[in-house]
Amino acid sequence: MKNVVKIRENVMDYGESVQIVLLRKIRKAEQELRQLKLDYCRFVFGLTHRSKVVSEGNRYLVLSVDVDSMASTEEGGFTRPVVEGVPADKPDQAEPVRLGTGWVLDQPS
Repeated sequence: MKNVVKIRENVMDYGESVQIVLLRKIRKAEQELRQLKLDYCRFVFGLTHRSKVVSEGNRYLVLSVDVDSMASTEEGGFTRPVVEGVPADKPDQAEPVRLGTGWVLDQPS
């Protein structure tokens, strides 16, 4: 009976070890996916942290990009991410505004 208990303990220890390794790998893959989506935003949409965008006729300075809001398209790409920003003319005085996906990159004049 002592050997059966020892085997069960070893199986449980092994199972816990496997779980820890798998969780670590999942978290690393999720982090890499977020970084790839940020790279996609930069190279496909021209969007970076502190980019200027136009939404509903107003110019905003982008403060954050929600890559989790990006969805796969039928063509194999991704949709625009939801962004948050502050009015470009007073970035230090305003609260961030959720701009959604209806923004376009501001083209310098």
